[in-house]
Amino acid sequence: VHGFALRGARPVFCDVRRDTLNLDERRLPECLSERTKAIVVVHYAGVACEMDEILAIAGARGVPVVEDNAHGLFGRYRGRPLGTLGAFGTQSFHETKNFSCGEGGALVINDAAAAGRAEIMWEKGTNRSQFLRGEIDKYSWVDLGSSWLPSDLLAAQLLGQLEARHDVQRGRRRAWECYHAALTPWAQKLGVQLPVVPAHCESAYHLFHMLMPDEAQRAALTRHLLERGVRSASHYAPLHTSPMGLQFGGQKGQCPIAEDAAVTLVRLPMYNTLSEELQERIIAAVTSWEPCANDHVSSP
Repeated sequence: VHGFALRGARPVFCDVRRDTLNLDERRLPECLSERTKAIVVVHYAGVACEMDEILAIAGARGVPVVEDNAHGLFGRYRGRPLGTLGAFGTQSFHETKNFSCGEGGALVINDAAAAGRAEIMWEKGTNRSQFLRGEIDKYSWVDLGSSWLPSDLLAAQLLGQLEARHDVQRGRRRAWECYHAALTPWAQKLGVQLPVVPAHCESAYHLFHMLMPDEAQRAALTRHLLERGVRSASHYAPLHTSPMGLQFGGQKGQCPIAEDAAVTLVRLPMYNTLSEELQERIIAAVTSWEPCANDHVSSP
């Protein structure tokens, strides 16, 4: 969002679905206007948004779709790789992602008309790549651009991980499926929502998160886990109620599902080398927790 705001755009926030926590395509039309320049979707936790519906809505209005695929590298939607469905797909190689070089990212361009300008921007605003291909006899400054390249050392670190992507993803899938199978009875008993992956989606297994029945129960579970040596975490705070979001017209209550998820979601440790022994300890710590009378939010 910051990247768009930095260039003068005004973000308009849409609420998420209750099941996948992805953008709710049913609420998308009400967020659009004649001033809409792009629709930006996040494949939360590595599970795809409902892209057929979103692309149909965007196509009817002539608006491009940008996929924020920070969570979704190697995930799929109806057999198609995430990040290749919209006009643009952004990848993140931040230290918290499945594949990391500390900081870094990539832009996947699916719009041939934009590829030439993107290359110039990537080349610091010059047409140097055309010169290197022998298409022109000298290169010059022709547009705005910058230096966005990773160092060779960081690129090499990332390349090694990408070459081992099948092993990395296999380890993450094993950990995710182990959590889901072991925690399902406990979750059903206590009304906890585990991650939902629709049948037509293949997850990238970026996160394993749970939605607790209320904020107090999340706090109680978090304390319980920490006392047993398990560090869990919450996740995103709603941007529309952040200080900057309010300046752009966001209001509390505008995205109620996102606001509820922000105070009830808890993430468990999740990485491709998570050992079975350690995961069993985490699962035992989770399933040993049950709410008490003080763990419920009182009605106003």
